[in-house]
Amino acid sequence: MALLTLLQAAATQIHIGTMGAAIGAGLAAIGAGIGIGRIGASAMEAIGRQPEAANEIRMNMIIIAALVEGAALFAIVVCFLALNL
Repeated sequence: MALLTLLQAAATQIHIGTMGAAIGAGLAAIGAGIGIGRIGASAMEAIGRQPEAANEIRMNMIIIAALVEGAALFAIVVCFLALNL
């Protein structure tokens, strides 16, 4: 499947770097979505086990999710900067 896509790109004069940047940005977005989903699921499980620590768990969850989102945004920006090279 990937070989077919690469052959089609070569036939239509689309640069491989353009495809690489698009695939990289997509993978970064998918990875961030999966990571934030797992963070949320783990936080909800922890709150279910210790409801008295809900505020502390929620605060830590938001901080970690923001860090993951920042890393994903950085990866997407790098992909789009590589697009212009």
